[in-house]
Amino acid sequence: MFKIDNNIVSFKIKVQPNSSINKISGIYGDDTIKINIKAPAVEGAANKELIKFLSKKFKIAKSEVVIKGETSKQKLITIPINKKVEEFIKEFN
Repeated sequence: MFKIDNNIVSFKIKVQPNSSINKISGIYGDDTIKINIKAPAVEGAANKELIKFLSKKFKIAKSEVVIKGETSKQKLITIPINKKVEEFIKEFN
């Protein structure tokens, strides 16, 4: 589920826009993490909210959150590893 290389972790997510709250809601399928985002999927609003949510959750700079698949609900997230990220990996691995 997680690919780790040179202190950077990559993982797949499925975004559920227009949710009541921003949260990591669990596993979707075999290898994807589902994340609920309050913002609608309009003009990049959900992606901006996703970056803000992940940067706060993992205590990293917004610029360190890399998203591939910006126009898709399925995305690949790449972030640097720190203590918060290590705890997240252990929780979902």
